[in-house]
Amino acid sequence: MRIAIISVSDKGQKLALSLKEKLDNDSTIIKVDLYHKNVKKYFPILFYEYDAIIAIMASGILIRSIAPLIESKVSDPAILNIDDNANFVISTLSGHLGGANKLTQKVAGLLDAIPVITTSTDVNNRLGIDVIAKDLYLSIDNPKEILFFNKAILDGKEISFTLNPNKNFEYLFEYLNEVTLEIDVSIHYSKDVCEDEINVQFDSHKLILKERKIVVGIGCRRGKECIKIYKGLIKSINDLKIHKSRINMLASAEIKKDEQGILDLSDKLDIPVNFVDLDRLKLFESNDVQKSEFVKSKFGIYGVCEPSALIMAGFDSKLIYKKTSYDGVTIAVAVEK
Repeated sequence: MRIAIISVSDKGQKLALSLKEKLDNDSTIIKVDLYHKNVKKYFPILFYEYDAIIAIMASGILIRSIAPLIESKVSDPAILNIDDNANFVISTLSGHLGGANKLTQKVAGLLDAIPVITTSTDVNNRLGIDVIAKDLYLSIDNPKEILFFNKAILDGKEISFTLNPNKNFEYLFEYLNEVTLEIDVSIHYSKDVCEDEINVQFDSHKLILKERKIVVGIGCRRGKECIKIYKGLIKSINDLKIHKSRINMLASAEIKKDEQGILDLSDKLDIPVNFVDLDRLKLFESNDVQKSEFVKSKFGIYGVCEPSALIMAGFDSKLIYKKTSYDGVTIAVAVEK
């Protein structure tokens, strides 16, 4: 998640700096940028450039600033509101699909503040269909239907999931078993359903949840054993709270195509691995990629795991886990838009 923190007072600016230092240590936070004052100038830019905006200011200033920019729960960024004394962290916009509710809980924990969440499913301890989509990195074909499904869930009605029997949906079953929020789901199987889709139905209402491609990028020292790479991968996806069966692809640079540890890991997980040509890596540009002068001096490229993951996840993909090192292994995770 790319986060902008904007403040208007001197006290708020100090809080913003302190919060940035805490968030920078989180591998699921790709970058945090600070802005101060000039809200009329900054908000129209931040709204489209970041996944989340944390506004340290009075709620009136925030609401008036974002009101002309709001478009859709599918595209609007997560918006959080914090008072100068860090008493409350309020999920203000895009609580589910934008991730504001989850980020509110995270930030409130870091600041020892009270999280304020008002979405109906959350306050009634129910699992919204859009929360499932967000947590499992699934796209929703018809977002206008979300309201009908969440109302049914609030009313305790049964929701039907239909899956392809040839696909491993262990990630879905584990998620539904472990989540603490309530939802009544029946599971059905049909070969007519695409393998990367979950058909959801309630009465005459239908939704298709489709997997967005998740790619784990891997870099490692020469001769690194499979078990060492595996441990780094598992630690990373545990941080993201995703099951290994949800991974669609492994990726690395072509200089690693004979790396037995990576090849063995692909076999172990039964997940395909793709090795990206050096020319593509050299041409690839992203402001979110960490550049390593050491890797550049050895191989002519600035990085392996992050650009490999982003390239294989597809155009306009984004990092959801920045390059993190585990004893000679680097892991990054990217997701399709």
